[in-house]
Amino acid sequence: MISIKYGSIAEGRFISRPNRFIARVEIDGREETVHVKNTGRCRELLVPDSKVILEKAPEGSARKTAYDIIAVYKNGMLINMDSQSPNKAVMEFIPKLFEGVTLIRPETTYGSSRFDFYIEAGERKIFMEVKGCTLEENGICRFPDAPTERGVKHINELVKAVEEGYETYNFFVIQMNKARYFTPNRETHPQFAEALKMASQKGVNILAYTCTVTPDSMEIDKPCRVVL
Repeated sequence: MISIKYGSIAEGRFISRPNRFIARVEIDGREETVHVKNTGRCRELLVPDSKVILEKAPEGSARKTAYDIIAVYKNGMLINMDSQSPNKAVMEFIPKLFEGVTLIRPETTYGSSRFDFYIEAGERKIFMEVKGCTLEENGICRFPDAPTERGVKHINELVKAVEEGYETYNFFVIQMNKARYFTPNRETHPQFAEALKMASQKGVNILAYTCTVTPDSMEIDKPCRVVL
């Protein structure tokens, strides 16, 4: 079963992005305001005239916008940019990652953070934080595309959880079909890169996986090399 499956799909041509939440897109020759399902910068993706994939809202919806941008083509490669899809895909992937899973609890508080998942598999007690990655250049995927103090806080909390006997993971979902490797974006946020490296040394597992991406679906596919 495919992890993420979208409904009615349309193609469009990106025109502009007035703010983080909306964009102007040409669809079938008409210009429309659409919702952007990713509040990140995405400057290297949403460039004028780029081809975008949109999901149409259900009939009868009270929404102000009739479409959501869910993916975009960059240099011929389709990149999913729906910020909700990584967690949904990981939710379906967890039983493949850990044997004997008996509990998957999303949005679980630990310390002063809320992690994306708490998992139990036999005697294993696991916390996992998920990050979606759409920033790519020459096959190198990076995270984040903007400074994230929240991301650093989550890393530090994962280290504390390791010290208290939990198994912990920072799972980077690369929202495209292929990548040479994943690395933290040291230029954009060096503190995040250093925190991730420190966390790895202290026992936090750092995972990165590419995804099979089509215009109407996304599914976690293969592990990707991590360079810290």
